Amino acid sequence: MLSLKDVTLRRGDKVLFTHTDLTVHRGQRVGVTGANGAGKSSLFRLLQGELDTDTGEVDLAAGLVFASTDQEVAASPRLAREYVIDGDTSLRAVEARLQQAEGAGDGQQHATLLAEYEQHGGYTAAARAASLLSGLGFSEAQQQQPLADFSGGWRMRLNLARALMCPSDVLLLDEPTNHLDLDAVLWLESWLLRYPGTLLLISHDREFLDRVCTHIAHMEHQRIRLYTGNYSAFERQRAEQLAAQQADYVRQQREIAHIQDFVRRFRAKATKAKQAQSRLKALERMELISPAHVDSAFHFAFLTPSHLPSPLLSLEQVDCGYASEQPVLQAVSAAIDSGARIGLLGMNGAGKSTLVRTLVGDLPRLTGQSHASPHLKVGYFAQHQLEQLPQSDTVLAYLQAVSPEAPETELRDFAGGFGFQGDNVFAVIETLSGGEKARLVLAGIVRNKPNFLLLDEPTNHLDIEMRHALTLALQDYPGALVVVSHDRHLLRCCADELWLVANGQVAPFDADLDAYTQWLAEQRKQLAAAITDAQPAAAKAHTASARREEKRLAAQQRQKLQPLKRTVARAEAALDEVAASLTTLETTLADPEMYTDAQKERLQTLLVEQARLKKRHDQLESDWMLAMEALEAASTS
Repeated sequence: MLSLKDVTLRRGDKVLFTHTDLTVHRGQRVGVTGANGAGKSSLFRLLQGELDTDTGEVDLAAGLVFASTDQEVAASPRLAREYVIDGDTSLRAVEARLQQAEGAGDGQQHATLLAEYEQHGGYTAAARAASLLSGLGFSEAQQQQPLADFSGGWRMRLNLARALMCPSDVLLLDEPTNHLDLDAVLWLESWLLRYPGTLLLISHDREFLDRVCTHIAHMEHQRIRLYTGNYSAFERQRAEQLAAQQADYVRQQREIAHIQDFVRRFRAKATKAKQAQSRLKALERMELISPAHVDSAFHFAFLTPSHLPSPLLSLEQVDCGYASEQPVLQAVSAAIDSGARIGLLGMNGAGKSTLVRTLVGDLPRLTGQSHASPHLKVGYFAQHQLEQLPQSDTVLAYLQAVSPEAPETELRDFAGGFGFQGDNVFAVIETLSGGEKARLVLAGIVRNKPNFLLLDEPTNHLDIEMRHALTLALQDYPGALVVVSHDRHLLRCCADELWLVANGQVAPFDADLDAYTQWLAEQRKQLAAAITDAQPAAAKAHTASARREEKRLAAQQRQKLQPLKRTVARAEAALDEVAASLTTLETTLADPEMYTDAQKERLQTLLVEQARLKKRHDQLESDWMLAMEALEAASTS
């Protein structure tokens, strides 16, 4: 369906991949993985024709329709649902033609276009867009709000919905789970499993890759290698390859050392010089095997807190929310001890972040009591903190502000565990990527030695290696942990208990994440049924009546035009038949042998037939033109 053949691609002075082959077949769901900067997003741009190869070629099946997410959405008064429907460009084109026909008072053309509108799913477009938006966490009211009302993360959700709305052969998704919460991730996972086209997906969420993908395209060492199976299967295959590669590397290093020793000992001896030169050439020709770099670039652990009291924090009949508004959560009672490891679950808007902000003290409680240990020390991670970093500081200066007593060498070693090695500690925060800023915030939290961690979507922007390092560090963390995350792998590995935030209440969820997925599906069914029941009966009747009338007019128009279309078709068929006979005859007449004395009688016969066919052709052409004029007149009347 699509393939790269011996492709080399550079961006500036950097070679992303060289002499690379990749073939993706129709219907495959391919996860694209690799380190940051390996060229994953550039691969998508290459497939869409936005970049050109340096060498090689990109071979695409004819007529492929691509859908992808834009990186930015400009603030505008366009309503969210209409913006999503805009993703179906073919439908919008039909709508524009319908408006033109209606403006021109062309009733018959309008009726004809209604049939095409129905074929493009025009009557269900609003419902399909609403379903996509609902799945991604937009309420009915939000769907009718302008784009300008939404934050950057919510606009990215709108871009995702718009891409899913487009009828496509190939869907390219670059980090679609960023800015989503767990219920939206689960919904997207289900949607993608039903998608009939070919999917290429960049993601750092291993469980999402495991559930969705049938293949993994891994970028490494300027090559792309396609593995069969999901991400877990890829990890097993790659581990086996790296183990074999490491063994080959060790064996080759022994061989190189042996050759070098031979050359060193015998190069100066006349009797051995020729052999030494031969071995040197063999050494030059040897394809060096890279050592297997399987260790992550990220290594850190949470520092042991000075105090671990129990309980750290307790709430008694607390209402959570915002002043002068109805409480988001009511009568919350809970005690959090040292060593507690709690994962928060709940649908979008249920109040998970509200609860976290209340626990932090960032949001004052409305009613009730809270009791905090005098030794409570909170480490709080939230997405807004990335933008609150001192933008003009360097990485090292930020860490020095957090730990002013620590020597620079110690802080530089510490920063290296978060991926800031060498001179990277002097990078200005303003120039850092989202992932680098997230790592820096985490580094600051770790350095503070908290005994209570509250993490609100900590894995956004983090790649798989950093997520793995964070998971390992949290497993050994001795303090209390409350985490909201769409990364199910992190939740399974780090949370010992789950709390469900729903219907204004917080309660233990005495089941696992798989059971939560089922609970969420049931909630969506109930919500969809409620929306359908709430639709006014008059609106339902009006819609059904309008559709029946539009179908009747379209059928009437088709019935009226059918005889004229048959006349046109018959004229075209007869014209084609005579034209073919005339072409064959004129080919024969072009032969010089036809003009010899031996062919004189046959030549005369053929010339008479040629004149007859030309006359017949002219008559049929006239009939065809009259039939076309009649059809066009009927279509516009």
